[in-house]
Amino acid sequence: MSDPKQPLIKSTDEVSKGDVESVPGKGDASGTNNPDDHFDVHSNSRKYYDIEKSPKPEDVFAWQRKHIQVHDQSKEGYPLNVIIDPAMREMYQHVHAQGLTNVFDRWEQQEKIRCNFCVQGLSCQLCANGPCRISPKVPRGACGVDAHVMVARNFVYRHVTIGTSANMFHAQQAARTLKAAARAPESGLKIRDSEKLLKYAEMAGLNTTHDVKKVAEDFANWVLADMGKPYYEESAMVQAFAPAKRKELWRELGLFPGGGNSEVAYAQTKCMTNLNADPVDFLLTSVRLGIINEYQGLFALDILQEILMGTQKINKTRQNMGLLDPKKVNIITNGHMPLVAHVVIDLASQQEWQEKAKQAGADGLQILGHVCEGQQLMNYSGTQSQSAYGGQEGEWLSEEYLFATGCVDSFVFDYNCTIPTLPLYAKRFGTRMISTHEVIRMPGTEVVEFIPEKMAEQAAKILDMSIEAFKQRKSENREVYVPPYTTECTVGFSTEPIKAALGGSWKPLLDAITQGSIRGIATIVGCTTAHYGQGGSNIFRITKGLIEKDILVLSGGCTSAVMEYTGLTRPEAADECGSGLKSVCKALGIPPVLSYGACVDIGKMTHTAKELADALGVDTNMLPLVIGAPEYLEQKAVADACTAIALGWLVHVAPVPSVTGSDVVVKTLTETTETLGLGKLMVELSADKTVQIYLDHIEKKRRELGI
Repeated sequence: MSDPKQPLIKSTDEVSKGDVESVPGKGDASGTNNPDDHFDVHSNSRKYYDIEKSPKPEDVFAWQRKHIQVHDQSKEGYPLNVIIDPAMREMYQHVHAQGLTNVFDRWEQQEKIRCNFCVQGLSCQLCANGPCRISPKVPRGACGVDAHVMVARNFVYRHVTIGTSANMFHAQQAARTLKAAARAPESGLKIRDSEKLLKYAEMAGLNTTHDVKKVAEDFANWVLADMGKPYYEESAMVQAFAPAKRKELWRELGLFPGGGNSEVAYAQTKCMTNLNADPVDFLLTSVRLGIINEYQGLFALDILQEILMGTQKINKTRQNMGLLDPKKVNIITNGHMPLVAHVVIDLASQQEWQEKAKQAGADGLQILGHVCEGQQLMNYSGTQSQSAYGGQEGEWLSEEYLFATGCVDSFVFDYNCTIPTLPLYAKRFGTRMISTHEVIRMPGTEVVEFIPEKMAEQAAKILDMSIEAFKQRKSENREVYVPPYTTECTVGFSTEPIKAALGGSWKPLLDAITQGSIRGIATIVGCTTAHYGQGGSNIFRITKGLIEKDILVLSGGCTSAVMEYTGLTRPEAADECGSGLKSVCKALGIPPVLSYGACVDIGKMTHTAKELADALGVDTNMLPLVIGAPEYLEQKAVADACTAIALGWLVHVAPVPSVTGSDVVVKTLTETTETLGLGKLMVELSADKTVQIYLDHIEKKRRELGI
């Protein structure tokens, strides 16, 4: 046997980029994600010590800031020219050297064969006469559809309905869980913020004099009932929670929505072949869905989860792969819906379970969050202080590289952002994968079904399975490698904690904006992508440019991880701001980037914006505010962009969405909607140009406000 301390491969040129398995003499690239169809490489995994190490932890911030000055948007040097997370840089090279399929190599492979019709939204597979593609020489599909209808219909059907459905689904599960907390004490669930429950139950018009558990059940039922209304009956949640002036406009434009389930069905019915042929109507339908996406999706689930897990609290914590501890049982909880995860953390924080881990030979047991679930867990007051909670690991791009450390004993995943190749990595590196919701299934993984009434029982099962996985890792004496990077970050910002930190009033913040110390606010939200020039670097460049111009930044989603591992969520980052924002941050002891947490926490940002607009006595579209999703990825992000348009804001997305095949669609989204009192879409790939567009828009809004 070869020396395990020596690299098996001296040059990455010796393996084909992105093959499933291409270690010489072992297996083939079968192209399937079923781990049963791949040889067992678990015992053959090696570490490659000839990779280029990232800068030392104490030098990372300086290196990152120098790195982005290169402005390298090309494919030369990809992907290391865009990966700015030091842990991911090391693990990418490790994975690539072994010839393992991984997200950056796959993106580069796909770029060579990507369909330009699909990129522009000019392909359709809805009926048996297709698939059809539209070009200048062939301007209509077989059914007669033109480019404008095809692009607009694809936008609604392929993006906005799916994204809205996903956020509503999340809110539905949170309501279901709140009911279980009220009715099943054996569930292990708690009502941690009864004050918030009573506040929103009162706004809903419910009787709040009952026992808290009865109020909780009534509120959950009210949410679920509103989702189930027909589309032609006005939503009670929109009536109760949306800004008054926006509601007037939505009624005037025929956009005031009904029950979300029916609204999605209504929109998808419009998308049937030979039905709706009005591209503008399709786009207004997407705005209507954006309202549902907010008030029966994001806003609802944020309220429900904070009732269960505690309203966000400003707190210092740490982030990145260096939090993994080879001597502990490491449980990663991944996804967007931390309903099971927070009970797992509760249970694991008990001495009984720590002792069980020690009896298995571990130093203890820790739960680490990943992607948006991790962002939520380290923000909620009810979980961030739990002894078993270890922090947040990273963004979605890092999942495969996280497994490759060999140090993840179990990966507990729920809805959203668990990529299909992970079972292959689990087999190779010894991770036990556990699904906790029926909405997601993967080959070769285990299931602990989502039943809110039995969450304590399910959490115990997950902990037992994780301890067994650790015992196997220990018995096999498996080699692990943990990149030595963690970053301190200040998190937990939201409407209530920010207002409390300002002394219970928005006046100090509004005074700073009026006086010009803060020119305005940009929310940098959403995902990260593997595109050339992105990979987190675009988010970082834009944010750096904004804070240097005295723009306060709010983050949510995988962008929050970028802000954290680049040090922008530390109070010390105030030194990188313009003089006005720097003075405000120094006076308050806060960073220039306020992490609201997850992509679903965008609902909390709209709540903050509503309160600021109310304090100023203006409609939400008057605020000096820009919404940016500079590396958006999937359908929820598009639905969220429609929410921003409904609320009257400029929303920037990059990469370019698949709408460029129709000048009517582009003009409607980037110009016409604004003339109706709504917001508008802006597309720009250059970080420098993006910053200037944001600044110009914010200054325009300041002039309109007379400040």
